[in-house]
Amino acid sequence: MFTFCSLLGAQSESSASQSLLELDGGVKVLIDLGWDESFDVTKLKELEKVVPTLSLILLTHATTSHLAAFAHCCKHFPLFTRIPIYATTPVISLGRTLIQDLYSSTPLASTIIPPESLIETSYSYSQTSATAENRRILLQPPTAKEIASYFELIHPLKYSQPHQPLCSPWSPPLNDLVITAYNAGHTLGGTIWQIQAGLESIVYAVDWNQSRENILSGAAWLGGAGGGGAEVIEQLRKPTALICSSKGGEKVAIAGGKKKRDELLLDNIKSCVSKGGIVLIPTDSSARVLELAYLLEHAWREDAESDDSTLMSARPYLASKNIQATMRYARSMLEWMDESIVREFEAVAGQNKQDDDPDAKLRGIGGPFDFKHLRLLERKSQIDKIMQEVDNHGRSIGKVILASDTSLEWGFSKEVFRRICDDRRNLVIFTERMGQPKMENPKLGMARTLWSWWEDRSDGVATETAASGDVLEQVYGGGRQLEMRETTRVALEGDDLAAYQNWLATQRQLQTTQAGGATSLESSADMIDDAVSDSSDSDDDDEENEQQGKALNISATMGQANRKKIGLTDEDLGINILLRKKGVYDYDVRGKKGREKMFPLVVRRKRTDEYGELVRPEDFVMQDTKDNNDEGLSRQPNKFDTKDTLGKKRKWDETPGQRNVSGDMKRQQNTKPLGDLIPGYDDEDDDVVEPEVEEITGPSRVEIKTETINVDLRLAFVDFGGVHDKRSLQMLIPLIQPRKLIFVSGMKDETLALAVDCRKILAAKSGNDETAIEIFTPMVGDWVDASVDTNAWALKLSDALVKRLRWQQVKGLGIVTLTGQLELTHADNVNIESDKKRQKLIKDETAESMDLVASPPAEIPTLDILPTAMASATRSIAQPLHVGDLRLADLRKLMLGSGHTAEFRGEGTLLVDGTVIVKKTGTGRIEIEGSGIRELPQVGGTFFAVKRKIYEGLAVVGG
Repeated sequence: MFTFCSLLGAQSESSASQSLLELDGGVKVLIDLGWDESFDVTKLKELEKVVPTLSLILLTHATTSHLAAFAHCCKHFPLFTRIPIYATTPVISLGRTLIQDLYSSTPLASTIIPPESLIETSYSYSQTSATAENRRILLQPPTAKEIASYFELIHPLKYSQPHQPLCSPWSPPLNDLVITAYNAGHTLGGTIWQIQAGLESIVYAVDWNQSRENILSGAAWLGGAGGGGAEVIEQLRKPTALICSSKGGEKVAIAGGKKKRDELLLDNIKSCVSKGGIVLIPTDSSARVLELAYLLEHAWREDAESDDSTLMSARPYLASKNIQATMRYARSMLEWMDESIVREFEAVAGQNKQDDDPDAKLRGIGGPFDFKHLRLLERKSQIDKIMQEVDNHGRSIGKVILASDTSLEWGFSKEVFRRICDDRRNLVIFTERMGQPKMENPKLGMARTLWSWWEDRSDGVATETAASGDVLEQVYGGGRQLEMRETTRVALEGDDLAAYQNWLATQRQLQTTQAGGATSLESSADMIDDAVSDSSDSDDDDEENEQQGKALNISATMGQANRKKIGLTDEDLGINILLRKKGVYDYDVRGKKGREKMFPLVVRRKRTDEYGELVRPEDFVMQDTKDNNDEGLSRQPNKFDTKDTLGKKRKWDETPGQRNVSGDMKRQQNTKPLGDLIPGYDDEDDDVVEPEVEEITGPSRVEIKTETINVDLRLAFVDFGGVHDKRSLQMLIPLIQPRKLIFVSGMKDETLALAVDCRKILAAKSGNDETAIEIFTPMVGDWVDASVDTNAWALKLSDALVKRLRWQQVKGLGIVTLTGQLELTHADNVNIESDKKRQKLIKDETAESMDLVASPPAEIPTLDILPTAMASATRSIAQPLHVGDLRLADLRKLMLGSGHTAEFRGEGTLLVDGTVIVKKTGTGRIEIEGSGIRELPQVGGTFFAVKRKIYEGLAVVGG
């Protein structure tokens, strides 16, 4: 049994992807936790409903459309963190930086609480429901530390490594379910999942790319990097169902492939920067940005060595709030990239090792991601500074800015676009196809609106011939007006704060009932008074404000959230009175149950960061400094206090002695600038101080202001999406030969058109009618039954036949051949009695005068031994059957262990003793060839020795 349902992304304008698979026995597998730029919490309602029934979760790509809702689910959905989650190492690392960048860039990622939920929990708030829609109260966002802890829960996997996963505590048994990750080629660590469960073999392939790119190898359909085979690998061939994305089903590949695509992007950049314009390339902050960053860096390196340098007149930048961590992870995961990247890294490492000059690396060719030209920007002040740069004549300097995000709704791309939109010299290059905004929701994103302008081309097109001879097309903005939304976070107060506290108390009570314990809503940031006290007194040993367990009713929960404003009685405190109330040392536990009978032990959690346990600098102040402070010596605030000044920059006219730090405890300062230590770091902006913005840690709401801007820049498109095209789908799907095909993750028109094309191609290949090919195009929420059509019969074996069975073991499975005769026998008396009871029940439900005709009792076929006369006849007809699969690598080890010589000669060919050749075809058939067997006894011995070892690894049944 296998059913499929798309929770998000099927025949939809939204790019989010969420899929639910239900296997035999009630095992449910969720694949992907995508979200779109609207961050609408109502789109996750169906996901929230199925969380208590999930067995495990699989993640495919580190992009917003596949991963953006992960942290939200971990923080706000009960039981979610108890579900085993699996992904590759790059998806885990890059997904962490993506989510941290997302929550630090836009308040909308925290998601707005639905107004109807607030009205239901607060009567006073319902009186002002007319303005409730404009309040936009936010959920509490996860901190960077919480996000890191969520991603630590994910189990890392490697490619082509079968794995038997764990299941959630409430899940039914997985029954030897096996998952295997294969390279998808779209992103670093992107995954095609193969799920094997009983008779079902399911291949989930959403957003894959067969073509090799600069840093990514092609998908693993034909063997991955260097495969180049004509057949799909055996593990992915002939699955029960292929779940494939229809995105790109109408896309036609660029003639010339990757090389022509790269040239087209660079030609558009050169065209703009030669006029003194600024190029903005919106991209994601974790996945596809690596491909673009690698291309720009190496293009600037090559242009710097040429005589006619055009790109060197402009400066390339990469802007994202967490880009340093992203690039650090990329440098540590070169083995997940294409073989050319590994060879480049090894060549650079070898060159630097041979060079005696320690600074040769700074002057010579750096590694694949050692940026010498591309500058990394992580702060808004850095964006402000580069946008104000002018030359000696006061003219703007050409720039190329890679900025997050593609939607232009959050990230630095939105800020850059605001500054360059009114100049016709500037250019925005889209690298991915955007869906058209829906008529009922035209404000889904600025990028989609601009994409519709690029497709309409109503304001004219600027054409230009590049140096390579290609014609560049850039669409004018035409001075159109575009609405831009600006979001800011504001602290809650008044009625909004009371409504939020009531809603929070209700949600805690519900989650306590479901989860049976503490939930993620129990956060110090939700508590106004505790947020202040925890920041100053959380490290004190005498702290009495620790959160203890879960309240048993709403009133106690509200008191726990704001206990300084609401008086709590002794009954509300319960056994917590031993901790919360001074002077109380005894509590009557007679007649109590559960936690009311145990002393409320406080478990103090140590604060940690990504490097381990958090260090308190004041614990390591020198003893003489402490003595001086204790003796009451002259002490100026913020100047001689080590606790206040430790870690802060020292002024130019200030000596180290003014910090009261002894010379023995001084850290050795590195003489190299920070830009030499971190490749690509923009050390010119090191003195720029980010304006202090008061961080809101408690409950908050979002204010959305809309402004209208005039767009007069130009628009261009170069396909860097890294997704399969129409030709790849039409070529590979017939080779994969799926029994059933399910299309998801695409818009309605391209999904239906692709289904029609594939139905014709598969029908022509198999020679069947088009209706015989099962292709499903479900919409969001539709369930599809994609089970294998199997027929099973029950029969009994006679005792005489069972005594003759001779079982053989092959890879843990018992195999036996049967030759017998079927006979029909009546069922036992128990079945007859049950049949009579069923007849009596039918008779009682019908009219009393109705005559019931008794049906014959059920018959069960029995397999018995053949008579002697028939056994001799069938023995000559039956042919032996070899069961199993022998790998040539295993055969080589067996032959070497037996004293023979064995070596591989070409793909799928093993040479034994230099005379016998063993080949394995694509279908798994093994062929043995040997010359002069009769003339050379030693050759004949080798030939039969090879056959003997092959038969020992197989089960010979039949005959």
